[in-house]
Amino acid sequence: MQSETDPKDQRPISFIEQARRDQIIAAAAETVAAVGYAHASLARIATTAGISKGVVTYHFRSKDEILRLVVTRFFDQAWAYMEPRITAEATAVEQIKMWIRTELEYFGSHRTEFLAMSDIVANHRDAEGDHAFANEFEEEVSGLTDLLLQGQHDGQLRDFDVVSVANIILRCLEGVLTSWALDSSVNLDDQIPVLLDFIDHAIGADCP
Repeated sequence: MQSETDPKDQRPISFIEQARRDQIIAAAAETVAAVGYAHASLARIATTAGISKGVVTYHFRSKDEILRLVVTRFFDQAWAYMEPRITAEATAVEQIKMWIRTELEYFGSHRTEFLAMSDIVANHRDAEGDHAFANEFEEEVSGLTDLLLQGQHDGQLRDFDVVSVANIILRCLEGVLTSWALDSSVNLDDQIPVLLDFIDHAIGADCP
């Protein structure tokens, strides 16, 4: 995120300019959530923000830059909510459970940003045509893998391939969130204990 300097001229960004950038990023998330990635043009983002397209292009080089910030800002804010709650837990197993709980809690309380993030992540590609956020998801798998390894080391989890199971847990989370994204009547709070119970029975040391 360009929080310290503007690459166009390497001057510090003022508070007012940062506020405008924040407004545009929020408008971009709202636009993608409303009309989808393919239709989220700079003109639509400007209309949502209540400003001209010229104001948008003054603060950002391209739509690509804005959409990347929609995703990375959402990830950063979600992790800022999750991390202290995860690390406060005493054991790896409790940390895994808190990871699942807090991710669903945060995403559930930020529906618009989640819908925008999901659509952008699914469709955005880098200059080589690869998925633009592959590294972020690799980091997520790696972090969960480390907790699973620690849980096995502590004797709380049974023996299994930790990378595969980390991916499966994250796909389970994704499945619950997809159901909620497609049907706003789905209550994520109700899904949390169900998913935690399912995962606990799948990986616990006392499971066959």
